[in-house]
Amino acid sequence: MIKVLVVDDSALVRKLLGQVFAAEPDFEVEYARNGLEALSRHMAFAPDVITLDVHMPDMDGLACLDRIMVERPCPVVMVSSVTSDGAEATLEALRMGAVDFVTKPTGTMSLRIAELAPRLVETVRAAAGAKLRSSLRLREKVRHRIGGARSAPHTPASVADAPEARQAPPGGGLVLVGTSTGGPPALEALLTRLPRSFPWPILIAQHMPASFTGPLARRLDGISAVSVMEVVRPTVLQPGCAYIGRGDADLIVSRRSTGLMAMPAPAQPDYLWHPSTDRLVRTAMTQVPGTQLIGVLLTGMGNDGAAAMATLRAQGGRTIAEAEETAVVWGMPGELVKADGADWVLPLHKIADHLCTLVP
Repeated sequence: MIKVLVVDDSALVRKLLGQVFAAEPDFEVEYARNGLEALSRHMAFAPDVITLDVHMPDMDGLACLDRIMVERPCPVVMVSSVTSDGAEATLEALRMGAVDFVTKPTGTMSLRIAELAPRLVETVRAAAGAKLRSSLRLREKVRHRIGGARSAPHTPASVADAPEARQAPPGGGLVLVGTSTGGPPALEALLTRLPRSFPWPILIAQHMPASFTGPLARRLDGISAVSVMEVVRPTVLQPGCAYIGRGDADLIVSRRSTGLMAMPAPAQPDYLWHPSTDRLVRTAMTQVPGTQLIGVLLTGMGNDGAAAMATLRAQGGRTIAEAEETAVVWGMPGELVKADGADWVLPLHKIADHLCTLVP
């Protein structure tokens, strides 16, 4: 059984979320009305996952999350509004250690809970098996206590063994990044380690609603040497820049007289997740030789990007999968490894440096 603690100041929301979990055979649920009550129930109930509202009286979701991550870490899924303020708070929660988030439906929640239910159940199940970052808030954890890679079908090369012949030939190319659950902190770890002079554009498919990708791009731009922007219109690709696909749509690569372009495109039902990593990689392969492409698959649920990046590798491209030891959820990168599609399987903190050795 998966033990879930539902934390929300609304009795109606607690009831509706409880009904979603009660309809499944593998959940046991308890409730809390605010952050203070959640901390008490967390100690007594020892949940496998906590769903946490952001705005609550007495102690809000961020303050509660802060205490949980320091005192007794547990996978947390934020239940967020789709407003701009909700997006900013949720991104801060992910930075602080929350595993993932789901958005409350707009309008009358009781009438639209069926829309939320599948995503909520999938996310909480994944969170129950998620790996919390052991280094997160380490100093605070120590102070509090004082005061109180899965095997691959082939053997990918290590950074030290990366063959020089696999370096890209001279000329422009693209780095294609896909991620989902655990993605925002992983993107921060990747992009903040790249120099402003990084010579290839970086295109990013992060599974996320449209109201979240803009704030994510602004946050990353403010802390990274490379420029980071959300793609909301056809945009000429430039070196030293990272381009995040707009949520609820797809990011594709096209070519015009002015050069390679990043373009937003309506989501296609053939792809399950959006922005779609598979679609991003496949459109890039129609415009750029495989030898000029590097695919990077980071933490995330599901298998988005694995098939396309395996094809990319077969066509001469290079591919990197995040190692299981650092991935919050080793779904997407794990599927790439299982498909024999990863040239390198690297812990997150080594991926940026390795990219710098691969790109001339």
